[in-house]
Amino acid sequence: MERYKARTVRHPAERAAPTAPAPVRRLPRPRLTGLGGGLFACAAMFLVGGIDWLLFDASLFVYGLLFLPVAAATALWVRPADLITAPITAPIAFAAGVWPVSGGSGGFAGEVMGLVSALSLHAGWLYAGTLVAALIVVVRKAVLIGRRRMPRRVA
Repeated sequence: MERYKARTVRHPAERAAPTAPAPVRRLPRPRLTGLGGGLFACAAMFLVGGIDWLLFDASLFVYGLLFLPVAAATALWVRPADLITAPITAPIAFAAGVWPVSGGSGGFAGEVMGLVSALSLHAGWLYAGTLVAALIVVVRKAVLIGRRRMPRRVA
């Protein structure tokens, strides 16, 4: 019979404060090596090219538009030691993924000609994505340098 203990009624002001909500879950912060960042970007752009070919009838506008976030993600996810590789891998990834949407036909020579034509006619997207990656890398490097100098000022 002693299982049931008497509960005391507390005044609402005496109750414990509610616990803080769990911290907001952040996006994953993978740290890719230079090679891993390049492979990620090439694989993502090839996947984007295939999806663009299937859903949007090989629209190079859609392909170029989706290239910008892939270039940004690559620049954000690469390790600080390999920051310089992000703007280098962006154009390589653009070229690796443009094959499904290039529209070449007529054998190997036709495919190569379609690929070269797509790269030359849509170089604006290529430059824009490379610029996005380069700007992100410059900002990240400036923040890293600022963090390294901060303890010197305090000391």
